[in-house]
Amino acid sequence: MPETWKVRAADHEDLDELVRFNCDMAEETENRKLDPERVRRGIRRLIDQPDLGRALVVTDSGGQRVGCMSVTTEWSDWRNGRFLWIQSVYIVPEFRRRGVFSALYRHIEAEARSESDVCGLRLYVERENRNAQATYLNLGMEETHYRLFEVDFHA
Repeated sequence: MPETWKVRAADHEDLDELVRFNCDMAEETENRKLDPERVRRGIRRLIDQPDLGRALVVTDSGGQRVGCMSVTTEWSDWRNGRFLWIQSVYIVPEFRRRGVFSALYRHIEAEARSESDVCGLRLYVERENRNAQATYLNLGMEETHYRLFEVDFHA
């Protein structure tokens, strides 16, 4: 029987787990050590200020947190609408390839389609993360022709 995943908005009770998930994800995907206290402040702010976006948690049938993602917005004047950006995706290793990310994605996709001013979903992915890229393609996302550039003031 397939497992049932529950997707919900993160709250302050999730902070410790979300900090750990985000730090683990950065180390795993970018070999980067994050400052846990800075991450904690960032997640707390996202929870406390919904105008910035939202943090989501997915749990198994026993209530164990098995994954998370953050969602922020970008205004598109070309489309007169908002893109929702999927960020900070992390699935606990033993729960990968079991539909956890698909549950998160379908949840946010359904919310996005129900909001008349949302014009699409976007995310960025490490160039070498072929498993994640295959997952995104299988869910119906397409690779764009854009390249991402940044200046990171906190690196």
